[in-house]
Amino acid sequence: MKVELRGIHKYFGANHANDDITLNIPSGTIQGILGENGAGKSTLMKILSGFMHADDGEIVLDGKTVTIESPAAAIRYGVGMLHQDPLDFPSMRLLDNFLLGMSGDLFPNKKHALQDFGLLTKEFGFSLDPEGYVDSLTVGERQQLEIMRLLFLGARVFILDEPTTGISAAQKTKLFATLKKLTEQAITIIFVSHKLEDVERLCDQVAVLRQGKLLGQMPKPFDAKKLVELMFGKEVPIGARQTSVQDKPALRLTRMALEDARIKIRDVNFELRAGEVIGLAGMEGSGQDLFLRACAGLMRSVAGTIKVSDLDLTGKPYHAYKKHGVEFLPAARLEQALVPGLSLSDHFVLAEKQTGIFINRERGNALAQERITAFNIKGKPASMVESLSGGNQQRTLLSLLRDPLSLILIEHPTRGLDIESVIYIWSKLKERCRLGASILFMSSDLDEVLQYSDRVLVFFNGRVSSPLDARQTSVEQLGQLIGGKGWEQADEK
Repeated sequence: MKVELRGIHKYFGANHANDDITLNIPSGTIQGILGENGAGKSTLMKILSGFMHADDGEIVLDGKTVTIESPAAAIRYGVGMLHQDPLDFPSMRLLDNFLLGMSGDLFPNKKHALQDFGLLTKEFGFSLDPEGYVDSLTVGERQQLEIMRLLFLGARVFILDEPTTGISAAQKTKLFATLKKLTEQAITIIFVSHKLEDVERLCDQVAVLRQGKLLGQMPKPFDAKKLVELMFGKEVPIGARQTSVQDKPALRLTRMALEDARIKIRDVNFELRAGEVIGLAGMEGSGQDLFLRACAGLMRSVAGTIKVSDLDLTGKPYHAYKKHGVEFLPAARLEQALVPGLSLSDHFVLAEKQTGIFINRERGNALAQERITAFNIKGKPASMVESLSGGNQQRTLLSLLRDPLSLILIEHPTRGLDIESVIYIWSKLKERCRLGASILFMSSDLDEVLQYSDRVLVFFNGRVSSPLDARQTSVEQLGQLIGGKGWEQADEK
């Protein structure tokens, strides 16, 4: 299906989120959409997929002007969107999720749906059990289920929003192979991303947005340097590796054991030093999240001891860890860290130690403005946190951290962020390291793990590797370990 966006405008108050965007996407191609956080990519895709309406402009599909009033209407026109976090119901079976959005009878024909489910899994080589439950799937498998569901509903245009965030290298390869197979059926793919390497590997052409404007398009072969300059208006150097490791211990684990319904981890012996950064690598569900939560007191270990700055906190709750300088930043910013409906000013007031019975609004607004400036947050004291871009939400989280800190635990610190935001976030984290704080973080981006870590722990099937020197480890070596190969050599280090 051919997609044309003509003169699209969208305003949010004084903010011109989409400014006269015209884009032509031929049928059966993979169109990349690049841009920094807040460039207008998501707004444009939400307009095309019916989640919001343009203030001006038109959408033309296969030469016919259409009005897309809702996501359901978008599906009827053949446009489906696969969100960064797939829209599914974890407590339901795969087959029931597969049927979501299907029009017609109140009670769908599950026998026919099961046949279609089987045909699609066979066609794309997916290993999905229709009787299984969604909460047992990895992010990559949930994406596969959503692709099948959109095909079942008749989608001919697929919009993918940051689809490689949170999936392994093997899952990314599988996803890209699936997308290329879809284009052979004249299905059009719109691939929204901030990762240049993904766009270069997959897309036929790419459009670059900055501050709501379409700055230009580029066909293959891509000039990566030119694309970065279009995105940010300048070159964005990554910078040299920095380390602030000190001799004193910040965290010591002795024969720690963890388990939940899906995985067991045994006999973890490990010491983290003050100012050190340790990256956790592994396929989703390999235990990194359990490890971080145990080190934060959010879940209890089933054996062993946990010491923070030589203080035994084994079995203590999160508040005891927090009292002794431990902070945990989850990947789900709005669901688990920030409070939708509250302003930036409200968050800064709540994060500070209270000195009286009543909230000092004037002091709160002054504090908010001070933090907004210090952390380069694109917002105002009265801005609601849910209105901020992902990068600005992450900057807000960092600005809420108290002093002093001994240990910062982070899930996916730069998930869904553009290159400039990644560099900024890590510059702020490294500042904390220079002040003596240590960092444990998990990330699916192996380049990020190696660039910003001093050492790396790899998780596989309940096993935790000996710490690896990040300077002497390659992405290929990490990929092998994550896949279960080379563990004998790693354990000898």
